[in-house]
Amino acid sequence: MSITIDNDVTQTLSADRPKKRWLYLEPSRTLGELAAWPISKQFLKLAPKGDGHPVVALPGFMAGDGSTGILRNFLSSRGYAALPWELGRNLGPHVLGEEFVHLETYLEDVVREHDQKVSLVGWSLGGVFSREIAKQRPDLIRQVITLGSPFAGDPESSNAWQLFKYIAGDIRDDEHLNNMRARLSEAPEGIPSTAIYTKTDGIVHWSGAREHPGPLTDNIEVLTSHCGLGFNASTLYAVADRLAQPEDDWKPFHRNGWRSAIYPSSGHD
Repeated sequence: MSITIDNDVTQTLSADRPKKRWLYLEPSRTLGELAAWPISKQFLKLAPKGDGHPVVALPGFMAGDGSTGILRNFLSSRGYAALPWELGRNLGPHVLGEEFVHLETYLEDVVREHDQKVSLVGWSLGGVFSREIAKQRPDLIRQVITLGSPFAGDPESSNAWQLFKYIAGDIRDDEHLNNMRARLSEAPEGIPSTAIYTKTDGIVHWSGAREHPGPLTDNIEVLTSHCGLGFNASTLYAVADRLAQPEDDWKPFHRNGWRSAIYPSSGHD
């Protein structure tokens, strides 16, 4: 059976890969950002506090809940009920099978326990899954924030593609996943969705990690490595800003005053 992909979606499937220099610099930049974390925490005292609603952090490919520890600790300090995803390592499309059902059940339990919808913060592949669960269960999700997530580009444009294919299999050979991939760039309907990305990403090409323009979508550019997105100060500040938006009065990220020096791009330029 042939797979038909809309022209609009086809245009988003970029063959570009991140520049080699950013890939080679990922380890050193990540270590540098980790070393800067104690200083970064001083800046993050300026981040807005939240209303206590639950937030679940989804890790990237091959990563587990340990990778989102700094992110969750920060969100806890801002007053949120920050939670791990509790599905072990993110091994790719397998999560969309039986484990995806477990994730759905887990989110139902979180919503029931807190009597509030849950926000999702997904790092890299975790952001792809965040958007997909939000499409399937919009009744559970308050908003979605993705960190360097490749939802709008060809999987081969990622520098992690060969490892992904080895661990998770070639998704191009799976009809169900291929059909889903054709719809990945579509934002969850009726749910605020913010894509945080970096043009110096060494793993995912930044053009495939941005939302299409819409009344409930936004893009925020930060200066960091891909592996540093989960603990970069400007990223975490932007996450806190987005989560602090009232549920019934969401507005795009503003860049007035000092923010204009740190966040260079407007939402959909």
